[in-house]
Amino acid sequence: MGKKVVLGFSGGLDTTYCVKYFTEEKGYEVHSVIVNTGGFTEDELNKIEAHAYRLGVRSHTSIDAVRSYYDKMIRYLVFGNVLKNNTYPLSVSAERLTQAVFIAEHVKLLQADMVAHGSTGAGNDQVRFDMIFNIMIPGIEIVTPIRDLKLSREDEITYLKSKGVEMDFERSMYSVNKGLWGTSVGGKETLNSKGMLPEEAWPTQVTATGTVNLELGFVKGELIQVNGEVFNHPVEAIQKVQQMAGPFGIGRDIHVGDTIIGIKGRVGFEAAAPIVILKAHHALEKHVLTKWQLNWKDQLALFYGNWMHEGQILDPVMRDIEAFFERSQENVTGKVFVDLVPYRFQITGIESDYDLMSSKFGKYGEMNNGWTGEDVRGFSKIFGNQAMIYHAVKQSVNEK
Repeated sequence: MGKKVVLGFSGGLDTTYCVKYFTEEKGYEVHSVIVNTGGFTEDELNKIEAHAYRLGVRSHTSIDAVRSYYDKMIRYLVFGNVLKNNTYPLSVSAERLTQAVFIAEHVKLLQADMVAHGSTGAGNDQVRFDMIFNIMIPGIEIVTPIRDLKLSREDEITYLKSKGVEMDFERSMYSVNKGLWGTSVGGKETLNSKGMLPEEAWPTQVTATGTVNLELGFVKGELIQVNGEVFNHPVEAIQKVQQMAGPFGIGRDIHVGDTIIGIKGRVGFEAAAPIVILKAHHALEKHVLTKWQLNWKDQLALFYGNWMHEGQILDPVMRDIEAFFERSQENVTGKVFVDLVPYRFQITGIESDYDLMSSKFGKYGEMNNGWTGEDVRGFSKIFGNQAMIYHAVKQSVNEK
């Protein structure tokens, strides 16, 4: 046999091509591994395994990384209310990093000669995978046929058909990546600056009508309760929210962003649970955190989200920011009330023992209980004192 290669395998068009290319054109011994970050059912994983063996892999391994994905990535995206460009909940960005880490560990386990992924040469994933591999398994050769051969999806389909491979090629015209924290959808409509994905391209169809009320319970920033049902782990709560909000078509959008490699790109995504949870969590934070806690969280979250998006999850500065995030969540406990309707949602309020909007200290725009009018007069004079001095000096100079 030829060299031993570990291939990150999803069963989609790109990684299917990689297996046939490695086995038939290169003579490699292929060991496929799928890292499930919440995008596959047990039945789907079984079908992917069968597909891998039909293609000719020597071994296939399924790794359940859903809870690890949440514990090491998603919880901090929630704590930071992270939305890339105020739009995208990093559905694929964080997912790819989790997958890369587990694939690298699998390479070590099998003592493979090479590691492979199915990324193209035009996106972010190639950088994320390569960078994690270079850090965790330096010296292991990285092979990427789709990138290196500059293949289009049409080229791959033609090749696979010539090899007698049977799969849903029509569906393969859209690149769909599903995970716990949302699903990305790429197709011909996202290759240009104008165009929206057709209804049939969205993985979750809109079937819900009317209004559904959600009561989301957070403990120290983590979602653990939905409509009175308490879950053992936030992963289960996220899945419940997705199950309820997804059929309303909530969280669908097109993200336009700057890639790591310097070009702009568009991708469709649906992320009902992430969008609802992030907005609900942020609403609760605005009630229970101070002004400067919120201010510094926003600044650190912007950097954290961008650095994660660019694959830098192993940079030690990320652990430092995560420590800040964890400390900031000490009082982020309470309930958030949300109304779901087709294509949108509305947050109607919160309840928390830590709510700083307490009537015993005053009611905004109406009355105060904690200070007098004279207190405010003195405060206003001192608070604006430096600006008053500046303008007085400036006027004195101008009058000379």
